[in-house]
Amino acid sequence: MARYTGPSSKIARRFGEPIFGPDRALERKNYPPGMHGNNRRRGKKSEYAVQLAEKQKTKYTYGILEKQFANMFDRASRSKGITGEVLLQLCETRLDNIVYRLGIAPTRRAARQLVTHRHIVVNGNVLNIPSYTVQVGDQISVREKSKSLLVISDSLSTSRQSHDWLEWNHDTKTGRMIVVPQRGQIPENIKEQLIVELYSK
Repeated sequence: MARYTGPSSKIARRFGEPIFGPDRALERKNYPPGMHGNNRRRGKKSEYAVQLAEKQKTKYTYGILEKQFANMFDRASRSKGITGEVLLQLCETRLDNIVYRLGIAPTRRAARQLVTHRHIVVNGNVLNIPSYTVQVGDQISVREKSKSLLVISDSLSTSRQSHDWLEWNHDTKTGRMIVVPQRGQIPENIKEQLIVELYSK
């Protein structure tokens, strides 16, 4: 299954944001990577470069590769509503992202692994497809024999996430998507209009 497996700190430094979670390297070196470090002269970015960077940041944030992201944009552009907002809604309602948002996993990468290793159940059925689009009312839970996994229990005990478009029952380790999130409910620092402009060229 294709996914990005390269260095995460270098990517986080490129965008100046901890898109893979807390990162000490980003705190120590809060400038883009490169052999000349912080002394490198960096000219003003072109409009295209800014738009491309925003698309790349979104892809890395949600762990989506190029072709899949392009397909999602195509789907968003054909849907009713604001294209950029619909695109982010499609990213947010992916199963791996929902598992992360519910606090079952500490990062999206960990959430993706839990899904592919068959630890997650959707509506009573084990599902191992991270890109599955969760629908309103779907029940997402931890597989019975996986509830004692240390990574899951640690994540749930330390999670501080709270989203009013999701509900979570800690006793049964079951969550549900109540509504599709609106743009104001999505905390990611993404300028989706730049992505729309990039694909519209």
